[in-house]
Amino acid sequence: MAEKTRIPESAQPDDAVEYLAHAEANIEINVNLKALRRRIDYRLLPFMFCCYLLQFLDKVMLNYAAVMGLKKDLSLTGNQFSNTATWFFIAYLIAEVPNVYFLQKVPAAKWLGVNVFLWGVAATASAGSHNYRDLLVSRIFLGGFEATIGPSLMLLVSQFYTRSEQAPRFTFWYTGLGVAQILGGIISYGFQHVHNTSIDGWRIMFLVVGLVTMLVGVLTFFSIPDTPIKASWLSDSEKVALLHHVGESQTGVWSSKVNMEQIWEAVMDIQLWLLTLTTILTYLIILKISISSGVVTTYSATLISGFGFSGPVSALLNTPSGLISIFFTLVVGYGIRKFSHRWAWLVFCTIPGIIGGGLMSFLPKSNTAGVLMGLYLVNAIVATLPILYQWTMANCAGHTKRAFASALVAGSFSVGNIIGPQTFQARDAPGYQPAKISVLATQAAAAVVAVALFLYYLWENRRRDKKQGHETVVDEKWAGLTDKQNSSFRYVY
Repeated sequence: MAEKTRIPESAQPDDAVEYLAHAEANIEINVNLKALRRRIDYRLLPFMFCCYLLQFLDKVMLNYAAVMGLKKDLSLTGNQFSNTATWFFIAYLIAEVPNVYFLQKVPAAKWLGVNVFLWGVAATASAGSHNYRDLLVSRIFLGGFEATIGPSLMLLVSQFYTRSEQAPRFTFWYTGLGVAQILGGIISYGFQHVHNTSIDGWRIMFLVVGLVTMLVGVLTFFSIPDTPIKASWLSDSEKVALLHHVGESQTGVWSSKVNMEQIWEAVMDIQLWLLTLTTILTYLIILKISISSGVVTTYSATLISGFGFSGPVSALLNTPSGLISIFFTLVVGYGIRKFSHRWAWLVFCTIPGIIGGGLMSFLPKSNTAGVLMGLYLVNAIVATLPILYQWTMANCAGHTKRAFASALVAGSFSVGNIIGPQTFQARDAPGYQPAKISVLATQAAAAVVAVALFLYYLWENRRRDKKQGHETVVDEKWAGLTDKQNSSFRYVY
């Protein structure tokens, strides 16, 4: 017989409790969940997609501006270009600390909309840079405001979808990254053919993309509801049906109370540190994520131009990277929805990353086609991030703990990016051999940690099964319990 979970006094019931208590007594529920889910998709996913596309586009514009004359126009020397990329991610990492608080106090949709608008302002300000200091300041603000994108979208998806439904939704908005890679190359190519004696093409590019971002920020603020309860385009019966449906995940919807016990639990939770380590390794060398991401976001166009291609051609040759990103992101999204086993799909994505890193590291520069293929294959690794985002949200319950976990994993993404650009030292140009070799090593390590995480979840679920059984107590769904406190909670892998 299952033992009922003890609800601690510190637990803060989810806001859904009060709403359901009132609404269920006054309505009759007869809702087609499939049609409801489709309706929610149409309302939310386009905005999520646009936000994620623009956060990557605004970030990667520096990549393209580098081959459009930015370094020369701003008289950048030595490692100053690398430093601007590094400080972007330092600001990104620091901003995750207040994000934990604000995502607990302010609805994720509103916090996202405000920050999208503000990073659009920062991106626009980059157009006015006249020296290294100006560019550095604008990139620091851009990094600080973009820091909320991952945590906000993670929380939003977990509010409207069950754990099994989340993977394809994460996949959809995350494909914005691949689309941004393609658009970035095309946009850069176009603006390199804009010849204006009063303003450089790369400045116009920053202005246009930044202004578009500001518009999307305003639309996001007013279009995405704070929670399912506040979705004005849903009837009461649809809201009740949705809450009961999402309640199956036992992760809650919304509570504004900051629960310090949940933060402490998150700090002591081994699964979060394994997720963090996997994120770090997926993108440098022991405990630092992302030489691969450094290649993708900051230096890919620079590496391509090193083969002797002109700026416009380098921009266009970078677009196939987006196709690889989109392909692998869609494959893992479908695979997780159909077969689960997130750990296996993560390992699957590291394989082309290892192959790509090998081609980049060991083929001679004269083999242009082979090295380019390696550069493209490395982009498969970006598909691991939506897996890690969704895995984190699926296995962390309690609103404060989820907010903390989302910021922790998103912050760990920036750690490697802080180190990644610094491995591209001026003295290593044009081959950047040490950085490219690091790509190879980190992918293999990420696969090992992913398997360890799978084994941990398997062990923990079996331990809970032996101790308590499988049934779920209805009250536990909305009691604000964490995954550790709720004995009926089972981890997905």
